[in-house]
Amino acid sequence: MLLKDKVAIIYGAAGAVGGAVSLAFAAEGAKVYLAGRTEATLQAMAAKIKEDGGKAEVIVSDAFDKGVVERGLQRIVETEGRIDISFNLISTDDIQGKLLTEMDAGDFLQPIHKAMNSHFITATAAARVMKTSGVILALTANAAKRPYPTLGGFGVACAAIEGFCRQLAFEVGERGIRVVCLRSAGSPDSPGVDEVFNLHAGNAGLSREEFDRNFAADTMLKRLPLLREVADAAVLMASDKAGVVTAAVLNVTCGELAD
Repeated sequence: MLLKDKVAIIYGAAGAVGGAVSLAFAAEGAKVYLAGRTEATLQAMAAKIKEDGGKAEVIVSDAFDKGVVERGLQRIVETEGRIDISFNLISTDDIQGKLLTEMDAGDFLQPIHKAMNSHFITATAAARVMKTSGVILALTANAAKRPYPTLGGFGVACAAIEGFCRQLAFEVGERGIRVVCLRSAGSPDSPGVDEVFNLHAGNAGLSREEFDRNFAADTMLKRLPLLREVADAAVLMASDKAGVVTAAVLNVTCGELAD
């Protein structure tokens, strides 16, 4: 097991990506603290993990509230003695479908503000309690590097997350803390990605099947990464097998981008 006896907190753990990562981390031996706003959905995920033989606990939290985040982390430290992994997977609530020249500033800035607020609060709080070792993870999309039309502020938010991760990695590296970002092309089995792909297919005058084929054709592997594959990549980056990797963006785009 790659994460045997590790202690992880996952923000947005009841979402599609957060749920996939939580299940993968638990399956690899981590004790997973599921953080989010809605206790019922978190408890359902915890029950699923426990049914599969994993370890999970629920923390009702708000990734935009510094005090709430810090109290949640302190609770984990008091119980477990440490935190090994922190992964923020909450939504940026981005608004897509319009050209920048047709957008309101508020709609453009919304995902940027949300991304920076939540990642700054959760990542820096984790770094403070990790002390001498640990891994802080983030997830972005290919739009962080390659521009696409009508994404609004989403790509800018992703680029900002990656820039933040690089700076944080530089500042906390001397304490043995690693910061790694995964960059995905979007998982079609995620409800959020499915909704966005439907939107862009309609704007392009394509059926969803045509849109998916065209997108996949632009990748080297001729497909897009599934949720479980992104989660598996996160397991590797969180594990000691990636102990020399920090300030890095892991390409999990199926070759939609070339580094």
